[in-house]
Amino acid sequence: MDKRAFLKLTGLAGAAIISGPLSSLAATGATSGVPAFKADPKAPFVLPPLPYGYEALEPHIDKLTMEIHHDKHHAAYVKNLNDNIANTPFANLTLEEIQHQVTEKDKAIRNNGGGHYNHSLFWTLLSPTKKTPSAKLKNAINGAFGSWEAFQTKFNDAAKSVFGSGWAWLIVTPDKKLAVTTTPNQDNPLMHNLVKDKGTPILALDVWEHAYYLKHQNKRPEYIEAFWNVVNWDEVEKLYNKA
Repeated sequence: MDKRAFLKLTGLAGAAIISGPLSSLAATGATSGVPAFKADPKAPFVLPPLPYGYEALEPHIDKLTMEIHHDKHHAAYVKNLNDNIANTPFANLTLEEIQHQVTEKDKAIRNNGGGHYNHSLFWTLLSPTKKTPSAKLKNAINGAFGSWEAFQTKFNDAAKSVFGSGWAWLIVTPDKKLAVTTTPNQDNPLMHNLVKDKGTPILALDVWEHAYYLKHQNKRPEYIEAFWNVVNWDEVEKLYNKA
């Protein structure tokens, strides 16, 4: 069975039982590491479960924020995506393929497809267990940005600079270089028809207010600093190696 047939025939819930944790499931589905499983062309996308408990990222990201962020915000993106792709050419695509093909005129699919993709990736990039980047990954980042500290400063500044709602990203560009970029709203670097800086995301930070306001209020820099304590560097490296 080829990949496309598998994506159409395998449901996310069933694949999760077979494949185990979300991280391994994500790696099976799409090159970017985000679940892309649908039972058939008419079946909806589903909300992937968190790979840890709501409270697992405390004290850096609080339980109530995780509950609302995942169960309300992410779930709404999934529902709205399903509603808007019905009876369109997008209904036959994987989640990643939707990112590649969406355009300016596909406003609802752009916003909700991006919201589903971005959050599905984001959950896998967080870990309740303290992780450290490998020597290989650190060397790659040091080579691209000059030092680990310079990379973190660049990423932090990018996340702080997003006006309103959006995301900060570490990506592998089409020419296989590491770069830091940002996108507004629920856009992402896979949206080749929409973004200036194209690439494969390997690290993401949600800087929408709903991601941090309950705990950090308007102090976005405080939230950004907390984020570094829960980065799943093992998953970042997996995505880097694939990219």
